[in-house]
Amino acid sequence: MASSTTINQLPDIRVVTTGHNADGTSVFTFDNTLEQFAPFGPNGSRFTNIHMAASVPASNTAPFPELSKVLPRCPPGGVVFCTTDFMPGASAPMHRTLSVDYAVVLSGEIVLALDNGEEKTIKTGEVMVQRGANHAWHNRTKEVCRVLVVMVSTEKIVLENGTVLEETVFGKKP
Repeated sequence: MASSTTINQLPDIRVVTTGHNADGTSVFTFDNTLEQFAPFGPNGSRFTNIHMAASVPASNTAPFPELSKVLPRCPPGGVVFCTTDFMPGASAPMHRTLSVDYAVVLSGEIVLALDNGEEKTIKTGEVMVQRGANHAWHNRTKEVCRVLVVMVSTEKIVLENGTVLEETVFGKKP
């Protein structure tokens, strides 16, 4: 599969994976470019799901999951490794995940907005640790922003008064 690039798109991501042959010798098991998934149209966010494990500790012998056409959502007890490309002017609405998300801006910049109205701009090379807070993303620039994310499943947040903060998906409870 060829890597595609347009003025508003970054190159698709090449993934190289390793494993073992029958006698335990290390081998390359995959070397290909992953096509981006654009469920919100050409001007919305685009996702590349690189890997997912349904549980931790993860298996190094399980078949590699097919994730090309799914939104990156962390399974309970699992982990997801993905990228999100935010097109110029694109936003992701307010939502909460049941995960801790380790995120690195690889190119461009993104605004992380919280439900209390506060915002922070995170630029190329900067890192976020998103800990289940209700948040939105905004690319207010004219450049594509690529964010690399590792999502690790977490327990639900329980406030001191006993209120449980549930996952929301783009402003709606599942």
